[in-house]
Amino acid sequence: MVSNVAAAPRTFGQSYPDRFMTEAEVRSVTNQFFQSWDFTGQRVLVIVPDGTRTMPMPLFFNIFFEALNGKVAALDYLVALGTHSAMSEEAQNRLLGIQPEERHTKYKAIQVFNHQWDNPQTFVTLGKITRAETHEFSNGMLDIEVPVRVNKKIQEYDVILICGPVFPHEVAGFSGGNKYFFPGISGPEVINFTHWLGALITNREIIGTKATPVRAVINKAASFIKTPRLFVCPVVKSEGICGVFAGEPDPTWSAAADLSSQVHVKYLDHPFQTVLSVMPEMYADIWTGAKGMYKMEPVVADGGEIIIYAPKITEISYTHGKVLDEVGYHVRDYFVNQWERFNGFPWGVLAHSTHLRGAGTYENGIENARIRVTLATGISPERCAKVNLGYRDPAAIFPDKWANLESDGILLVPHAGETLYRLKK
Repeated sequence: MVSNVAAAPRTFGQSYPDRFMTEAEVRSVTNQFFQSWDFTGQRVLVIVPDGTRTMPMPLFFNIFFEALNGKVAALDYLVALGTHSAMSEEAQNRLLGIQPEERHTKYKAIQVFNHQWDNPQTFVTLGKITRAETHEFSNGMLDIEVPVRVNKKIQEYDVILICGPVFPHEVAGFSGGNKYFFPGISGPEVINFTHWLGALITNREIIGTKATPVRAVINKAASFIKTPRLFVCPVVKSEGICGVFAGEPDPTWSAAADLSSQVHVKYLDHPFQTVLSVMPEMYADIWTGAKGMYKMEPVVADGGEIIIYAPKITEISYTHGKVLDEVGYHVRDYFVNQWERFNGFPWGVLAHSTHLRGAGTYENGIENARIRVTLATGISPERCAKVNLGYRDPAAIFPDKWANLESDGILLVPHAGETLYRLKK
Protein backbone atom coordinates (compact mmCIF):
# COMPACT_ATOMS: atom_id res chain seq x y z
CA MET A 1 0.00 0.00 0.00
CA VAL A 2 1.26 3.47 -0.82
CA SER A 3 2.59 5.17 2.30
CA ASN A 4 2.99 8.82 3.23
CA VAL A 5 6.45 9.98 4.26
CA ALA A 6 6.44 11.18 7.88
CA ALA A 7 5.76 14.89 8.33
CA ALA A 8 4.96 15.38 4.62
CA PRO A 9 2.18 17.92 3.99
CA ARG A 10 -1.20 16.70 2.85
CA THR A 11 -0.88 18.40 -0.51
CA PHE A 12 1.67 20.24 -2.62
CA GLY A 13 0.78 23.13 -4.85
CA GLN A 14 1.85 26.18 -6.75
CA SER A 15 -0.32 28.62 -8.67
CA TYR A 16 -0.41 32.01 -10.32
CA PRO A 17 -3.79 33.61 -11.02
CA ASP A 18 -2.10 36.23 -13.21
CA ARG A 19 0.45 34.19 -15.22
CA PHE A 20 1.18 30.68 -16.40
CA MET A 21 3.58 28.23 -14.79
CA THR A 22 6.79 27.19 -16.48
CA GLU A 23 7.45 23.52 -17.13
CA ALA A 24 10.18 23.64 -14.49
CA GLU A 25 7.66 24.89 -11.92
CA VAL A 26 5.20 22.14 -12.82
CA ARG A 27 7.93 19.55 -12.46
CA SER A 28 9.00 21.01 -9.13
CA VAL A 29 5.53 20.50 -7.63
CA THR A 30 5.06 17.01 -9.01
CA ASN A 31 8.59 15.96 -8.02
CA GLN A 32 7.90 17.03 -4.42
CA PHE A 33 4.77 14.91 -4.53
CA PHE A 34 6.52 11.82 -5.88
CA GLN A 35 9.39 12.19 -3.42
CA SER A 36 6.95 12.30 -0.49
CA TRP A 37 5.01 9.13 -1.29
CA ASP A 38 6.50 5.66 -1.55
CA PHE A 39 5.35 3.96 -4.75
CA THR A 40 8.06 1.29 -4.72
CA GLY A 41 6.73 -2.05 -5.96
CA GLN A 42 3.18 -0.74 -6.26
CA ARG A 43 0.75 -1.37 -9.09
CA VAL A 44 -0.36 2.13 -10.13
CA LEU A 45 -3.47 2.96 -12.18
CA VAL A 46 -3.64 6.52 -13.53
CA ILE A 47 -7.14 7.73 -14.40
CA VAL A 48 -7.17 10.51 -16.99
CA PRO A 49 -9.74 12.50 -19.04
CA ASP A 50 -10.47 11.89 -22.69
CA GLY A 51 -9.85 14.46 -25.42
CA THR A 52 -12.82 16.68 -24.49
CA ARG A 53 -10.88 18.63 -21.85
CA THR A 54 -8.07 21.13 -22.24
CA MET A 55 -5.26 19.25 -20.55
CA PRO A 56 -1.47 19.09 -21.16
CA MET A 57 -1.59 15.33 -20.72
CA PRO A 58 1.66 14.66 -22.65
CA LEU A 59 3.61 16.68 -20.07
CA PHE A 60 2.11 14.79 -17.14
CA PHE A 61 2.47 11.44 -18.88
CA ASN A 62 6.16 12.19 -19.30
CA ILE A 63 6.55 13.35 -15.69
CA PHE A 64 4.82 10.25 -14.32
CA PHE A 65 6.93 7.95 -16.49
CA GLU A 66 10.17 9.58 -15.37
CA ALA A 67 9.14 9.41 -11.70
CA LEU A 68 7.72 5.88 -11.62
CA ASN A 69 9.26 3.79 -14.40
CA GLY A 70 11.48 1.09 -12.95
CA LYS A 71 10.18 1.77 -9.45
CA VAL A 72 6.60 0.49 -9.65
CA ALA A 73 5.33 -2.99 -10.49
CA ALA A 74 2.86 -1.57 -13.02
CA LEU A 75 2.00 1.84 -14.47
CA ASP A 76 -1.22 1.73 -16.49
CA TYR A 77 -3.80 4.28 -17.67
CA LEU A 78 -7.60 4.24 -17.70
CA VAL A 79 -9.44 6.84 -19.78
CA ALA A 80 -12.46 8.12 -17.83
CA LEU A 81 -14.96 8.28 -20.67
CA GLY A 82 -18.13 8.58 -18.61
CA THR A 83 -20.47 7.74 -21.48
CA HIS A 84 -18.39 9.36 -24.23
CA SER A 85 -17.21 7.43 -27.29
CA ALA A 86 -14.24 5.10 -26.90
CA MET A 87 -10.84 6.41 -28.00
CA SER A 88 -8.93 4.60 -30.72
CA GLU A 89 -5.29 3.71 -30.15
CA GLU A 90 -4.34 6.61 -32.41
CA ALA A 91 -6.48 8.99 -30.34
CA GLN A 92 -5.00 7.64 -27.11
CA ASN A 93 -1.50 8.23 -28.49
CA ARG A 94 -2.39 11.85 -29.27
CA LEU A 95 -3.90 12.26 -25.82
CA LEU A 96 -0.75 11.02 -24.09
CA GLY A 97 1.69 12.57 -26.55
CA ILE A 98 3.42 9.38 -27.62
CA GLN A 99 4.43 8.13 -31.05
CA PRO A 100 2.93 4.85 -32.34
CA GLU A 101 6.31 3.11 -32.36
CA GLU A 102 7.02 4.31 -28.79
CA ARG A 103 3.86 2.64 -27.53
CA HIS A 104 5.24 -0.72 -28.55
CA THR A 105 8.86 -0.06 -27.58
CA LYS A 106 9.66 2.55 -24.92
CA TYR A 107 6.20 2.37 -23.33
CA LYS A 108 5.39 -1.27 -24.10
CA ALA A 109 4.90 -2.12 -20.42
CA ILE A 110 2.17 0.54 -20.06
CA GLN A 111 -1.38 -0.54 -20.77
CA VAL A 112 -3.98 2.07 -21.77
CA PHE A 113 -7.62 1.12 -21.26
CA ASN A 114 -10.86 2.76 -22.33
CA HIS A 115 -13.60 2.70 -19.70
CA GLN A 116 -16.19 0.35 -21.22
CA TRP A 117 -19.29 2.03 -19.85
CA ASP A 118 -21.63 0.08 -22.16
CA ASN A 119 -20.33 -3.36 -21.08
CA PRO A 120 -22.03 -4.69 -17.90
CA GLN A 121 -19.00 -6.91 -17.25
CA THR A 122 -16.93 -3.75 -16.67
CA PHE A 123 -18.31 -3.10 -13.20
CA VAL A 124 -18.09 -4.21 -9.61
CA THR A 125 -20.68 -3.18 -7.02
CA LEU A 126 -19.08 -1.55 -3.98
CA GLY A 127 -22.16 -0.69 -1.94
CA LYS A 128 -25.25 1.46 -2.11
CA ILE A 129 -26.43 4.94 -1.25
CA THR A 130 -29.62 4.40 0.75
CA ARG A 131 -33.00 5.99 0.17
CA ALA A 132 -32.61 7.97 3.37
CA GLU A 133 -29.26 9.29 2.14
CA THR A 134 -30.50 10.27 -1.32
CA HIS A 135 -33.47 11.99 0.33
CA GLU A 136 -31.07 13.97 2.52
CA PHE A 137 -28.60 14.79 -0.27
CA SER A 138 -31.40 16.00 -2.57
CA ASN A 139 -33.27 17.96 0.09
CA GLY A 140 -36.25 15.69 -0.45
CA MET A 141 -36.40 15.98 -4.26
CA LEU A 142 -35.37 12.34 -4.82
CA ASP A 143 -35.87 9.26 -2.69
CA ILE A 144 -34.32 6.14 -4.25
CA GLU A 145 -31.62 3.57 -3.48
CA VAL A 146 -28.58 3.95 -5.73
CA PRO A 147 -26.14 1.05 -6.24
CA VAL A 148 -22.53 2.22 -6.37
CA ARG A 149 -20.85 0.45 -9.28
CA VAL A 150 -17.47 1.31 -10.71
CA ASN A 151 -14.91 -0.08 -13.15
CA LYS A 152 -13.51 -3.20 -11.49
CA LYS A 153 -9.98 -2.44 -12.66
CA ILE A 154 -9.54 -0.23 -9.59
CA GLN A 155 -9.41 -3.41 -7.52
CA GLU A 156 -6.47 -4.75 -9.55
CA TYR A 157 -4.07 -2.00 -8.40
CA ASP A 158 -2.44 -0.87 -5.16
CA VAL A 159 -2.93 2.85 -5.70
CA ILE A 160 -5.07 5.01 -7.97
CA LEU A 161 -3.62 8.27 -9.24
CA ILE A 162 -6.19 10.65 -10.71
CA CYS A 163 -4.73 13.23 -13.06
CA GLY A 164 -7.22 15.64 -14.56
CA PRO A 165 -8.06 19.35 -14.74
CA VAL A 166 -10.59 21.27 -12.66
CA PHE A 167 -13.14 23.57 -14.34
CA PRO A 168 -16.58 24.96 -13.46
CA HIS A 169 -19.07 22.18 -14.20
CA GLU A 170 -22.79 22.19 -14.91
CA VAL A 171 -23.62 19.09 -12.83
CA ALA A 172 -21.06 18.91 -10.01
CA GLY A 173 -20.24 22.61 -9.59
CA PHE A 174 -16.58 22.02 -10.40
CA SER A 175 -15.10 19.08 -12.27
CA GLY A 176 -12.09 17.01 -11.28
CA GLY A 177 -11.17 14.90 -8.27
CA ASN A 178 -13.65 12.17 -7.38
CA LYS A 179 -15.66 13.08 -10.47
CA TYR A 180 -13.15 10.96 -12.40
CA PHE A 181 -14.72 7.99 -10.60
CA PHE A 182 -18.33 9.17 -10.81
CA PRO A 183 -19.25 9.57 -13.65
CA GLY A 184 -15.78 9.01 -15.17
CA ILE A 185 -15.62 5.23 -14.65
CA SER A 186 -19.01 4.75 -13.02
CA GLY A 187 -21.95 2.47 -13.61
CA PRO A 188 -25.14 4.12 -14.93
CA GLU A 189 -26.94 4.30 -11.59
CA VAL A 190 -24.77 6.99 -9.99
CA ILE A 191 -24.45 8.80 -13.34
CA ASN A 192 -28.21 9.01 -13.80
CA PHE A 193 -28.89 10.00 -10.18
CA THR A 194 -26.26 12.73 -9.96
CA HIS A 195 -27.04 14.22 -13.36
CA TRP A 196 -30.77 14.36 -12.75
CA LEU A 197 -30.21 15.83 -9.30
CA GLY A 198 -28.08 18.51 -10.94
CA ALA A 199 -30.80 19.13 -13.51
CA LEU A 200 -33.42 19.56 -10.78
CA ILE A 201 -31.22 22.12 -9.04
CA THR A 202 -30.46 23.65 -12.51
CA ASN A 203 -27.24 24.58 -14.26
CA ARG A 204 -27.47 28.29 -13.39
CA GLU A 205 -27.70 27.47 -9.69
CA ILE A 206 -24.99 24.84 -9.49
CA ILE A 207 -22.25 25.71 -12.00
CA GLY A 208 -19.15 27.23 -10.43
CA THR A 209 -20.30 26.42 -6.88
CA LYS A 210 -17.79 24.44 -4.85
CA ALA A 211 -20.02 22.68 -2.28
CA THR A 212 -23.06 21.23 -4.03
CA PRO A 213 -25.45 18.35 -3.30
CA VAL A 214 -24.12 16.58 -6.39
CA ARG A 215 -20.51 16.83 -5.22
CA ALA A 216 -21.63 15.46 -1.84
CA VAL A 217 -23.15 12.41 -3.58
CA ILE A 218 -20.00 11.92 -5.68
CA ASN A 219 -17.84 12.03 -2.56
CA LYS A 220 -20.16 9.58 -0.79
CA ALA A 221 -19.90 7.15 -3.70
CA ALA A 222 -16.11 7.53 -3.75
CA SER A 223 -15.96 6.66 -0.03
CA PHE A 224 -16.78 3.07 -0.96
CA ILE A 225 -13.48 2.79 -2.88
CA LYS A 226 -10.95 1.14 -0.61
CA THR A 227 -7.95 1.35 -2.92
CA PRO A 228 -5.73 4.27 -1.82
CA ARG A 229 -6.26 7.40 -3.94
CA LEU A 230 -4.01 10.33 -4.74
CA PHE A 231 -4.80 13.33 -6.95
CA VAL A 232 -2.86 15.53 -9.33
CA CYS A 233 -5.15 18.45 -10.21
CA PRO A 234 -3.88 21.01 -12.70
CA VAL A 235 -5.86 24.18 -13.38
CA VAL A 236 -5.38 25.05 -17.02
CA LYS A 237 -6.40 27.34 -19.83
CA SER A 238 -5.82 26.77 -23.52
CA GLU A 239 -2.77 29.05 -23.25
CA GLY A 240 -1.08 27.31 -20.31
CA ILE A 241 -1.12 25.95 -16.76
CA CYS A 242 -2.30 28.31 -14.02
CA GLY A 243 -1.59 25.96 -11.12
CA VAL A 244 -0.89 22.39 -10.06
CA PHE A 245 -1.90 20.68 -6.81
CA ALA A 246 -0.91 17.14 -5.86
CA GLY A 247 -1.46 14.93 -2.84
CA GLU A 248 -4.32 13.63 -0.73
CA PRO A 249 -7.75 13.82 -2.40
CA ASP A 250 -9.81 16.37 -0.47
CA PRO A 251 -7.30 19.20 0.07
CA THR A 252 -5.83 18.75 -3.40
CA TRP A 253 -9.15 19.05 -5.23
CA SER A 254 -10.32 21.84 -2.92
CA ALA A 255 -7.26 23.98 -3.64
CA ALA A 256 -7.65 23.43 -7.38
CA ALA A 257 -11.36 24.38 -7.27
CA ASP A 258 -10.49 27.57 -5.39
CA LEU A 259 -8.02 28.53 -8.11
CA SER A 260 -10.46 27.59 -10.87
CA SER A 261 -13.02 29.95 -9.35
CA GLN A 262 -10.49 32.75 -9.87
CA VAL A 263 -9.21 31.98 -13.36
CA HIS A 264 -12.19 30.30 -15.05
CA VAL A 265 -14.95 32.74 -14.11
CA LYS A 266 -15.44 36.03 -15.96
CA TYR A 267 -17.83 38.65 -14.60
CA LEU A 268 -19.77 40.98 -16.89
CA ASP A 269 -21.60 44.20 -16.08
CA HIS A 270 -24.79 43.38 -17.98
CA PRO A 271 -26.49 40.57 -19.91
CA PHE A 272 -26.33 40.21 -23.69
CA GLN A 273 -29.12 39.64 -26.18
CA THR A 274 -27.00 37.39 -28.40
CA VAL A 275 -24.00 35.20 -27.58
CA LEU A 276 -21.93 33.42 -30.21
CA SER A 277 -20.08 30.49 -28.59
CA VAL A 278 -17.26 29.39 -30.89
CA MET A 279 -16.49 25.80 -29.94
CA PRO A 280 -13.00 24.25 -30.09
CA GLU A 281 -12.54 21.19 -32.28
CA MET A 282 -12.07 18.94 -29.23
CA TYR A 283 -15.88 18.79 -29.01
CA ALA A 284 -17.07 16.16 -31.49
CA ASP A 285 -20.83 16.33 -30.90
CA ILE A 286 -23.45 18.45 -29.16
CA TRP A 287 -23.33 16.13 -26.13
CA THR A 288 -19.90 17.60 -25.36
CA GLY A 289 -20.21 20.87 -27.29
CA ALA A 290 -23.22 21.89 -25.20
CA LYS A 291 -20.72 23.44 -22.79
CA GLY A 292 -20.99 26.49 -25.04
CA MET A 293 -24.45 26.91 -23.54
CA TYR A 294 -23.78 25.81 -19.96
CA LYS A 295 -21.00 28.34 -19.38
CA MET A 296 -22.86 31.23 -21.05
CA GLU A 297 -26.45 30.87 -19.83
CA PRO A 298 -26.04 33.21 -16.83
CA VAL A 299 -25.20 36.23 -19.04
CA VAL A 300 -27.92 35.87 -21.68
CA ALA A 301 -30.81 38.32 -21.35
CA ASP A 302 -34.39 37.06 -21.06
CA GLY A 303 -35.60 36.35 -24.58
CA GLY A 304 -32.03 36.29 -25.87
CA GLU A 305 -30.19 33.69 -27.93
CA ILE A 306 -27.12 31.49 -27.59
CA ILE A 307 -25.63 30.31 -30.88
CA ILE A 308 -23.33 27.29 -30.67
CA TYR A 309 -20.96 27.71 -33.61
CA ALA A 310 -19.21 24.46 -34.52
CA PRO A 311 -19.33 23.77 -38.29
CA LYS A 312 -17.52 20.43 -37.95
CA ILE A 313 -20.05 18.95 -35.50
CA THR A 314 -22.46 16.75 -37.44
CA GLU A 315 -24.07 14.70 -34.67
CA ILE A 316 -26.21 15.40 -31.60
CA SER A 317 -24.60 12.57 -29.62
CA TYR A 318 -22.65 9.58 -30.86
CA THR A 319 -23.76 7.56 -27.86
CA HIS A 320 -27.19 8.97 -26.95
CA GLY A 321 -28.45 10.43 -30.23
CA LYS A 322 -31.37 8.03 -30.64
CA VAL A 323 -32.73 8.84 -27.20
CA LEU A 324 -32.35 12.59 -27.77
CA ASP A 325 -34.13 12.30 -31.11
CA GLU A 326 -37.02 10.76 -29.21
CA VAL A 327 -37.22 13.10 -26.21
CA GLY A 328 -35.78 16.31 -27.69
CA TYR A 329 -34.42 19.28 -25.76
CA HIS A 330 -36.72 20.80 -23.17
CA VAL A 331 -36.76 22.85 -19.99
CA ARG A 332 -36.71 20.98 -16.70
CA ASP A 333 -40.40 21.34 -15.90
CA TYR A 334 -41.37 19.81 -19.25
CA PHE A 335 -40.06 16.51 -17.89
CA VAL A 336 -40.95 17.02 -14.22
CA ASN A 337 -44.60 17.77 -15.02
CA GLN A 338 -44.84 14.70 -17.29
CA TRP A 339 -42.70 12.37 -15.18
CA GLU A 340 -44.76 9.25 -15.81
CA ARG A 341 -44.08 9.69 -19.51
CA PHE A 342 -40.35 10.25 -19.22
CA ASN A 343 -39.02 8.53 -16.09
CA GLY A 344 -38.15 5.38 -18.06
CA PHE A 345 -35.59 7.22 -20.16
CA PRO A 346 -31.98 7.48 -18.92
CA TRP A 347 -31.98 10.30 -16.39
CA GLY A 348 -28.54 11.43 -17.46
CA VAL A 349 -29.83 12.04 -20.98
CA LEU A 350 -32.83 13.97 -19.66
CA ALA A 351 -30.43 16.06 -17.58
CA HIS A 352 -28.33 16.91 -20.64
CA SER A 353 -31.53 17.89 -22.44
CA THR A 354 -32.58 20.37 -19.77
CA HIS A 355 -29.07 21.75 -19.29
CA LEU A 356 -28.78 22.63 -22.97
CA ARG A 357 -32.31 24.04 -23.22
CA GLY A 358 -31.93 26.13 -20.08
CA ALA A 359 -34.42 27.63 -17.66
CA GLY A 360 -38.11 27.95 -18.42
CA THR A 361 -41.62 26.83 -17.56
CA TYR A 362 -44.13 24.22 -18.66
CA GLU A 363 -47.72 25.04 -17.75
CA ASN A 364 -51.02 23.89 -19.24
CA GLY A 365 -49.18 22.00 -21.96
CA ILE A 366 -47.20 25.06 -23.09
CA GLU A 367 -43.42 25.23 -22.82
CA ASN A 368 -41.72 28.60 -22.47
CA ALA A 369 -37.92 28.66 -22.46
CA ARG A 370 -36.19 31.73 -21.05
CA ILE A 371 -33.79 31.93 -24.01
CA ARG A 372 -33.37 30.46 -27.48
CA VAL A 373 -30.65 27.91 -28.23
CA THR A 374 -29.48 27.72 -31.83
CA LEU A 375 -27.03 25.37 -33.53
CA ALA A 376 -24.75 26.67 -36.26
CA THR A 377 -23.22 23.29 -36.97
CA GLY A 378 -23.18 20.55 -39.58
CA ILE A 379 -26.47 19.24 -38.17
CA SER A 380 -29.36 19.77 -40.57
CA PRO A 381 -32.25 22.23 -40.03
CA GLU A 382 -34.64 19.27 -39.97
CA ARG A 383 -32.75 17.49 -37.19
CA CYS A 384 -32.49 20.70 -35.16
CA ALA A 385 -36.25 21.22 -35.44
CA LYS A 386 -36.86 17.59 -34.48
CA VAL A 387 -35.01 18.02 -31.19
CA ASN A 388 -36.49 21.46 -30.48
CA LEU A 389 -33.42 23.58 -31.19
CA GLY A 390 -32.92 26.51 -33.57
CA TYR A 391 -30.79 26.38 -36.70
CA ARG A 392 -28.45 28.83 -38.43
CA ASP A 393 -26.34 28.16 -41.47
CA PRO A 394 -22.72 28.11 -40.21
CA ALA A 395 -21.48 29.14 -43.65
CA ALA A 396 -23.28 32.47 -43.19
CA ILE A 397 -21.51 33.21 -39.90
CA PHE A 398 -18.06 34.80 -39.84
CA PRO A 399 -17.00 34.96 -36.18
CA ASP A 400 -14.41 37.70 -36.73
CA LYS A 401 -17.19 40.03 -37.82
CA TRP A 402 -18.97 39.44 -34.49
CA ALA A 403 -16.10 40.94 -32.50
CA ASN A 404 -16.43 44.31 -30.74
CA LEU A 405 -20.23 44.38 -30.99
CA GLU A 406 -20.89 44.47 -27.24
CA SER A 407 -22.57 47.84 -27.54
CA ASP A 408 -25.09 46.20 -29.88
CA GLY A 409 -25.86 43.49 -27.31
CA ILE A 410 -23.73 40.84 -29.05
CA LEU A 411 -21.00 38.89 -27.28
CA LEU A 412 -18.43 36.81 -29.15
CA VAL A 413 -16.81 34.03 -27.09
CA PRO A 414 -13.80 32.38 -28.79
CA HIS A 415 -12.78 28.97 -27.43
CA ALA A 416 -16.04 28.65 -25.52
CA GLY A 417 -16.87 25.85 -23.13
CA GLU A 418 -14.43 26.17 -20.24
CA THR A 419 -14.72 29.73 -18.92
CA LEU A 420 -17.89 30.45 -16.93
CA TYR A 421 -19.51 33.82 -17.54
CA ARG A 422 -21.50 35.45 -14.75
CA LEU A 423 -23.11 38.81 -14.06
CA LYS A 424 -21.51 40.99 -11.39
CA LYS A 425 -24.91 41.55 -9.80
